[in-house]
Amino acid sequence: MQEHRFEVAIIGAGSAGLAAWHAARNHTDSVALIEGGTLGTTCAWAGCMPSKLLIAAANTAHHARHVEPFGIRLDSDVRVDGEAVMTRVRQERDRFVGHVFESMDSIPDPCRYRGMARFEGAHTLLIDDDIRLTAERIIIAAGSRPAIPEPFEIAGDRIVTSDTLFEWRTLPESVAVFGPGTTGLELGQALSRLGVRVRLFGQHGSLGVLTDEKVTAQCEGLFNGEFYLDTCGDAEIVEHNGEQVMVRFTDRHSNETMTEPFDHALIATGRKPNVDRLELQRAGLALDERSMPEVDRHTLRCRNVNGEFGHIYMAGDIVNDAPILHEATDEGSIAGDNAGRGNGIYAAQRRSSLGIVFCEPQMARIGPGHVALVEQYGDKLSVSEFSYENQGRARIMEANRGYLRLYGEYGSGRFLGAELCAPAGEHMAHLLAWAHQQGLTVPEMVGMPFYHPTLEEGLRTALRDLSTQLLLAPERVNQCMECGPGA
Repeated sequence: MQEHRFEVAIIGAGSAGLAAWHAARNHTDSVALIEGGTLGTTCAWAGCMPSKLLIAAANTAHHARHVEPFGIRLDSDVRVDGEAVMTRVRQERDRFVGHVFESMDSIPDPCRYRGMARFEGAHTLLIDDDIRLTAERIIIAAGSRPAIPEPFEIAGDRIVTSDTLFEWRTLPESVAVFGPGTTGLELGQALSRLGVRVRLFGQHGSLGVLTDEKVTAQCEGLFNGEFYLDTCGDAEIVEHNGEQVMVRFTDRHSNETMTEPFDHALIATGRKPNVDRLELQRAGLALDERSMPEVDRHTLRCRNVNGEFGHIYMAGDIVNDAPILHEATDEGSIAGDNAGRGNGIYAAQRRSSLGIVFCEPQMARIGPGHVALVEQYGDKLSVSEFSYENQGRARIMEANRGYLRLYGEYGSGRFLGAELCAPAGEHMAHLLAWAHQQGLTVPEMVGMPFYHPTLEEGLRTALRDLSTQLLLAPERVNQCMECGPGA
């Protein structure tokens, strides 16, 4: 067996692992990077990028079908070429993955290892039983994979996940989607707009990244006008019948029990961390009932069996705190910087929480969310709301569907966050996240420039109403005309 020694070893070469490698190399050249799975990142292969490619095709088809309000007539129906759609998705996906490969090519061969790593001891890793690697400090960035709950296993080869859907050669006729979180909602709406018969089932009333019941109810109503969505659906797969699966559910409209066939079951009920092959019990870490260690989110160190945060770090999707790209790279950079430095651990200031769903209208949560804010602030939490039904720019665009709620702290006037489902919501979400991270007050946000006519003017209306709720501005009787009509 070969034996090698490094100051820092990193398990996983995804977004977090690559960020950790570059950060650690700022302090030492003695850094090993180990990858046992498919080269590339979840974002490039099966997450952010291919899903947005599918959504782009879907939205183009959808908008082409809805041009009549603008006085535009099409000479023929819009036709979706499923094979061409999926070909473009894969080709562009592969191009994005190629950029990741280019980044990996900059890593010297003596520092790169291919194989499955597992712990032999607190400082020792075995790679495919061929290599023993000893490191002073170890970063675990092994990522996650789609979870398939046992009741869905009956679907067998009809199961698809975000890891496999983008390998389709063409589009199917029907898909039952289980899980209306970010992945399920994005892909479910996209497939529906591409002509696939879709039913989207959830449990417990959750939708996307939202926690605010009022915003959730508004959004569920909007999406149900386009495709079937039941966030409290009593649905189950009852049979795998050759090329299809049979799904039994209670129809949300008629309350009747129905059984329908689908070509595929898209399971989007969550992801699970890739810890099962790591043998973390040999690493000297204190593990919970999920075999996961406690992680200090500011240093990314793991707590050991002695109750101390030691030499092992964990970063990225495997932490399952916020499985999104910028959080994964942030965590990789924090862990790599601390592990590479060795002495003098730094606690990093984390960014404001930001979650976006690229459905249409787009959904977002800024800050910890309504439920957490109610628990933390109680009666000191003030709320304003705004509907985009009559917002000027939204009506111009025939996109006047959406709703947002803003939160502020009574007494300080501090902006605490927002939840929304609105046209171009991704852009307003960034403005709000920047304001949140800067610790701005609501009056300071109202004082920022708002151009006319823009979708952001709806945000200004909500901010002004929130200022009134916080007793930081007089109540507005009528819409002020300096805002312009339809603001």
